[in-house]
Amino acid sequence: MLRFGTVGTGWIVDSYITGALETGLWQLAAVYSRREETGRAFAEKYPGPPQVYTDLAAMAESPGIDAVYIASPNRYHTEQARVFLEHGKHVICEKPLSAHPEEVRAVQALAREKGLVFMEAIMYMHLPQRARFEDALRRIGDVSLAKIDFCQRSSKYDAYLAGEVPNIFNPALETGALMDLGVYCVYPALHLFGEPESVQAAAHFLTTGADGSGAALFQYKDKLVDLVYSKLGQAAANTDFQGTYGTVSVGSISRLAEIEIVWNSGEREKIHGEDPKPALMGYEAKDLYRYITEPEATREDYLTCAEMSLRAAEMLEKIRKKAGIEFT
Repeated sequence: MLRFGTVGTGWIVDSYITGALETGLWQLAAVYSRREETGRAFAEKYPGPPQVYTDLAAMAESPGIDAVYIASPNRYHTEQARVFLEHGKHVICEKPLSAHPEEVRAVQALAREKGLVFMEAIMYMHLPQRARFEDALRRIGDVSLAKIDFCQRSSKYDAYLAGEVPNIFNPALETGALMDLGVYCVYPALHLFGEPESVQAAAHFLTTGADGSGAALFQYKDKLVDLVYSKLGQAAANTDFQGTYGTVSVGSISRLAEIEIVWNSGEREKIHGEDPKPALMGYEAKDLYRYITEPEATREDYLTCAEMSLRAAEMLEKIRKKAGIEFT
């Protein structure tokens, strides 16, 4: 069993912790929060309870931690990852790793130099149902059009409407719809179809300067892939991949949930249902454990994930520039 710490106290951290503990491979040893009272209230929910830190460097120096899960605002991801890697800790960091591809390259290089794992927490790459999803795509023949949708109304949108500036709508923290939800659309597009021949993009901006919603169009020689993402409204339609013999419908692209094939005849074939959020994040924790404890056996898989992280960062930057999204 390996020991891990966390950076952040939001709901996503709770989900990761629950998923990691349910694997039976990890023990929660430490939590970091800028405020001690917040950290203590968070830590007391878990067995131990884990040690609370308000000093990131002190936590990184602890011999009682093997790896760290980082879920701070985007702007701090690579800065904080460096601190832990420099002190010999493996790192799994929430998506996106960074708004700047050069930062991803630099931190990946540091991890290689230290012989450590630096991994992006993106569910798509670690879900076991992805194999069945990809098999379903092969079965429908050549895909000519894909519509990849992740529109989910933010729980912080009402606060924005009331005049506040939540972190998720603050460009200074390198957030917004593209970075928070669009990344889930970019990943499958690149992983399934490779680099597009051309990219078009547009964004709808809030008064804070953050993009509240957006769209990107990837043009390939033989297909179009339309990416749509929003934190302002809840989508009623789903994602679909239209092929020669039928369509693969996906209820949630981020969780690869509610997948079915709708054949041209109208017949429907269920491929996969729904998994609870902690279980989905548990798959990330399992793979992190494998990459650390079985480096040779998992090398190809790990390198594929690292390459995808860099490709995604490069594409997010390209879309951002096309759409005029700027971080202050």
